[in-house]
Amino acid sequence: MTKAKYKVNSFFAGIGGFDLGFENQGFQTEYLCEINPFCNEVLSFHWPNVKKGTDICAIDESSIPVADVWCGGFPCQDVSVARGASQRLGLDGTRSGLFFRYAELIEKKRPKVVVIENVEGLFNSNGGRDFGVILQRMTQLGYAVAWRLVNSRYFGVPQSRSRVYLCCWQKDLARATHVMFDSVGAHSTSNARKDFVTEASKPNEYPKVPKVAYCLAATSGRHTGTDWSRTYIVCDDGVRRMTPLEYERLQGFPDYWTLPSKYDVDDDNTDTLRYTAIGNAVSVPVVEWIAKRISKQLSSKTDTMEQKDVLQYVPEFKKSKWYSGNLADIDFSNSETTYKWPRAGIAWEGSYVGGNVPPSPAEKIPSSLLDIVEKKHVNRKYYLTPNAAEGILRRVDNQGRQLFAPLRIALEKEKAKKDN
Repeated sequence: MTKAKYKVNSFFAGIGGFDLGFENQGFQTEYLCEINPFCNEVLSFHWPNVKKGTDICAIDESSIPVADVWCGGFPCQDVSVARGASQRLGLDGTRSGLFFRYAELIEKKRPKVVVIENVEGLFNSNGGRDFGVILQRMTQLGYAVAWRLVNSRYFGVPQSRSRVYLCCWQKDLARATHVMFDSVGAHSTSNARKDFVTEASKPNEYPKVPKVAYCLAATSGRHTGTDWSRTYIVCDDGVRRMTPLEYERLQGFPDYWTLPSKYDVDDDNTDTLRYTAIGNAVSVPVVEWIAKRISKQLSSKTDTMEQKDVLQYVPEFKKSKWYSGNLADIDFSNSETTYKWPRAGIAWEGSYVGGNVPPSPAEKIPSSLLDIVEKKHVNRKYYLTPNAAEGILRRVDNQGRQLFAPLRIALEKEKAKKDN
């Protein structure tokens, strides 16, 4: 077996999406840090011999092995737009505030590369100040930062999942830029929303699904009919929600990845644990794309690039409105000031520039929701009741939303059973 050339440490590891993605590109996982008990069971099942930590606030930096790359997405719950503006605490929250502890460890160990992932809401959390603090802190530590909002649907999984990734490279703007951007430009993503209502299946064949699924949520194993923005499967005998196995496939994990041997596949509590863990995970194909590019840069000769060169290297920066500023001059503790961050950019030595870059790679990887759906009949517990169908329709109509047409018909049919 060929020895791995580069090593990776994972923090806020979850169920190992970062580690699986990096290992698929030839890296070796050296360390895993995760506090959630169920996720730790998954990690121990797949990486029984890898050193592990639990509480990032309690670990001693001397216990962390040396690695070329550190990766992790600090908990997103306090910055997610799904919580609503009034409930978002940003980096002041107990979960997302763990970024500062992560930064402390980075300062002490100084890995060459740091990869950070989080929800799109990070851009405007606390009026945009949270994202500014992250850029400011990482550049203060001597890292060049390239960030970009990407969507999993263009990387080979049929799920619309927008996430911001930051590649922070120690004292090397060129390598950070080459990891996150292409000189040939990104693939066009126009008319993307139509795939939510365009049928992927053939006429008169079941199951019926749209081409792309909505973003997976870290949800429970129960359903009350309160959420219309999930993806549902129209079967010949009713409407059902997606199974944990389908969730795994939508994130690019192998089948039954989140089913350690001690857990029962038919247990409702296990379902909840799996749904939540998978919904909080990173999409493995996106990580693979980043890991492959990091590996290439680790192996390449030294390059030099100034900020002005980035504007010439990234095609979208040349032709779109771009932003610039000096991070060192900004007081992000001023709660009265808000900041609007571009969805892509670079920061280095206290300054930043950015613009609007499509959330896709230069070569889009096609995928279809129909390909990951279980074709056999699944447990009836996943099917919607007439009450749940009625609840979804009521919320859709109240909000003036459009449903996938076969789903609308099937929900109406299910709702009618309540009146019989």
